[in-house]
Amino acid sequence: MIFKDYITKQLPQEYEVTKIDQVDFLNKSINFFNEKEDFVFEEFTNEVFSSKDIIESFENYKTDYEQDMQVNISESFEINSSAVKKIKRHFKSVIKLDQNFQIHIHGDQKFLKQGEDETGKFYQLYFNKEK
Repeated sequence: MIFKDYITKQLPQEYEVTKIDQVDFLNKSINFFNEKEDFVFEEFTNEVFSSKDIIESFENYKTDYEQDMQVNISESFEINSSAVKKIKRHFKSVIKLDQNFQIHIHGDQKFLKQGEDETGKFYQLYFNKEK
């Protein structure tokens, strides 16, 4: 789960990313593992991050992680679907606001905007149909 640690801990230190961005990256990464049979590092980084700067930052994070933990993370391997199900439980697609509000994000982040005005911080939520 090196990519989860990177997205939730390292990425916000290097770039201005919102919680919405973080949840989107996490959703893209878990979707990658759900949809693919094999993991290929370059394919993963291009699909999840798409920005060359963020990809380079993640590659550096991976290298530092391997050195610190004295492990070698393979550039490609077969994806185990039962392992993905277990990891999925540890992913949060929830933004917690104050004490009584939570936003669950399972779709496209373009439907959620964050802002601030004289009243305070806010989220705008867009949707196609109410169910």
